[in-house]
Amino acid sequence: MATQLMKPREVPLGGLRAITVRRTLPAKDRSFVGAWCFVDHYGPQRVRANNEGGMDVPPHPHTGLQTVSWLFEGEIEHRDSGGAIGQVRPGEVNLMTSGAGICHSEVSTESTDVLHGVQLWAVLPDADRHTVRNFEHFAAEPVALADDAGTARVFLGSLADVAESPVHTYTPLLGAQLDLAPDAKVTLRLDPTFEHGVLLDTGAVSVDGEPLEFGDLVCQDEGPDSLVLQAGPDGARIILLAVSRSRRRSSCGGTSSGAPMTRSSSSVSSGRHRPSVSARSRGTRARRCGSRPQSCPVSGCVRATVAANGLRETLNYP
Repeated sequence: MATQLMKPREVPLGGLRAITVRRTLPAKDRSFVGAWCFVDHYGPQRVRANNEGGMDVPPHPHTGLQTVSWLFEGEIEHRDSGGAIGQVRPGEVNLMTSGAGICHSEVSTESTDVLHGVQLWAVLPDADRHTVRNFEHFAAEPVALADDAGTARVFLGSLADVAESPVHTYTPLLGAQLDLAPDAKVTLRLDPTFEHGVLLDTGAVSVDGEPLEFGDLVCQDEGPDSLVLQAGPDGARIILLAVSRSRRRSSCGGTSSGAPMTRSSSSVSSGRHRPSVSARSRGTRARRCGSRPQSCPVSGCVRATVAANGLRETLNYP
């Protein structure tokens, strides 16, 4: 069994009005936990008047992914080119399937004073990467853990002996929030064919004896059939991720908002990648999704921008 501790790095998200997120995946030494290819953790961050300090990610394309929005505090409004408009609230997951191509925006609402949450991506398997776009919402109820050790909210997949989510995924993903009581010790039963990741949000916790600091992500390769969590004196809140390594794809589809990724025929290029001459000639397609041209190069993302044709009107953006 191999265990790897990933330290977060600060990354601006959202262009000129960016908020700062702590990113643990992808990283130089590791790109995946199974099919999970992107882990951003942000807040708690004070949001002031005119959404200063809040999230303001303009419309941008994705392809070949499922994206997960999960909040601890605050509220975000999601709009996409499939016509979905949804609120992201604490304890309620929004799962967007990009399939062959989608554009969306995420903006914190006027009622938000503090913003705090995670943004996660999982790659679609090759057989499903061009599936239809979709949007799902699910409110995950807290379920008590054994021996009063805390609660779990399973927002994707199934956690053995705890709970199961009805949200549809194309790989057997697991995503759960665990709130551990002070000094609680929990042994979770695992699927040994899965890779697992544990992200620490608040408090203190050790994972199989490995202590984590705020924002750390510990990754565990397939093999173990259990995981031991030991909370500190003030308890802990963690995000648990898992999926079978065999369902991983060699590259992560993406976005134009500046996330690093490998280039492929249907991946959206990073905002740091300079578009080719042919891509610039298609710049009008990028402008239709309301993104700034400099942050939305369309090199390698023709499917996404074509699928998002007319998004400007759909999202009602100037």
